[in-house]
Amino acid sequence: MSYVDEVLASVNQKNAHEPEFLQAVTEVLESIRVVVDANEEKFRSVALLERLVEPDRIITFRVPWTDDKGKVHVQRGYRVQYNNAIGPYKGGLRFHPSVYQGILKFLGFEQIFKNALTTLPIGGGKGGSDFDPHGKSDAEVMRFCQAFMTELYKYVGADIDVPAGDIGVGGREVGFLFGQYKRITTSYEGMLTGKGLTFGGSLIRTQATGYGLLYHTEEILKLNGQKLDGAVCAVSGAGNVAIYAIEKAQQLGAKPVTCSDSSGWIYDPDGIDVALLKEVKEVKRARLTEYKAARPNAEYHEGKGVWSVKCDYAFPCATQNELTLDDAKTLKANGCKGVFEGANMPTTLEATKFLQDNGVLFTPGKASNAGGVATSALEMSQNSERLHWSAEEVDERLKNIMYGIADTISEAAEKYGMKGNYVAGANIAGFEKVAEAMLAQGVY
Repeated sequence: MSYVDEVLASVNQKNAHEPEFLQAVTEVLESIRVVVDANEEKFRSVALLERLVEPDRIITFRVPWTDDKGKVHVQRGYRVQYNNAIGPYKGGLRFHPSVYQGILKFLGFEQIFKNALTTLPIGGGKGGSDFDPHGKSDAEVMRFCQAFMTELYKYVGADIDVPAGDIGVGGREVGFLFGQYKRITTSYEGMLTGKGLTFGGSLIRTQATGYGLLYHTEEILKLNGQKLDGAVCAVSGAGNVAIYAIEKAQQLGAKPVTCSDSSGWIYDPDGIDVALLKEVKEVKRARLTEYKAARPNAEYHEGKGVWSVKCDYAFPCATQNELTLDDAKTLKANGCKGVFEGANMPTTLEATKFLQDNGVLFTPGKASNAGGVATSALEMSQNSERLHWSAEEVDERLKNIMYGIADTISEAAEKYGMKGNYVAGANIAGFEKVAEAMLAQGVY
């Protein structure tokens, strides 16, 4: 049995109850098989893969908090510190009822390679809680965040582990978390990213993942003789990533015609009205039915269906495994030429394989949605230097990083005889950087 197969068998046995984590590990190890096979003796002798797939540590803790009526609730908090071979652990905090250890392990594992692709010195981590901020008052969210950080602060720091926001953790939550860290430690340091602009945050951070996705797409299309200008795009989601992917797509000459939330989806044949979408989602925090109410020509549909719309390019920006094999077949039948992931692992393994086998351009989230963490790392740099860069400077750095990732994964795929396989290219390029650092630092 090959080294890759041995490790996959072990991972499946030990983590059978964590399907998202198994999916992520399987995709990566299968992609890097060609590299591992060529170095099997060296990698096996130091158990490189076994160390790569096992987190450095998982911190689990209870989070008691009191609601506005005086009732005490207890949530579960986590921080998965996965790999710090190339820099301090870096990855978001997710507050959502679906959060459990397996989701965070999958996200933290993906983060290792995503962060490596940015070329910036940051390792992989992830954290969060099964707390749901929706429907909670600001005071309730504040009390929860303070209780959460009262335990988490022991394990994080500017040169140790730098969390950020994710689903359910926006500027409000980051502010409360940072305030509690500062209160407990009496230290003012860049130990969180996504902060407000008045206390160390970076311009463009809110837009970064969506903008970065489109910069990356622009470069991939250029490498393949295609362009965004004039293209019709289908986008899922209605959070930060989707909103700013839609905004940047329009700026680059494309016409996004869909968006979605957990209740339903919008098809707007005239193109999504970004200002209205921001009003509905960022200001009112309402459902997309309010978008339809303000745009008579738009269609609102309950449930799922974004990928049934005819488009040139698709951008899944909502959540993991939202784009299935049937969706992939529909996209292909409708003439879709490329799928670019804005969320973390939003495409199933079966759908990914179908798209690749049928000539549809495809880039994985660890490459195409790396703009968010890249800009978080730029925020870390600004905090360390006690500087505040202009929006133009941050945007230019982001654009260059995302163009660079597109070029890097393209070159890595071609180097190993898999031209155009950007999943393999992303995993190989990220793995080679992390593996080299791990080998240089000895067994730990």
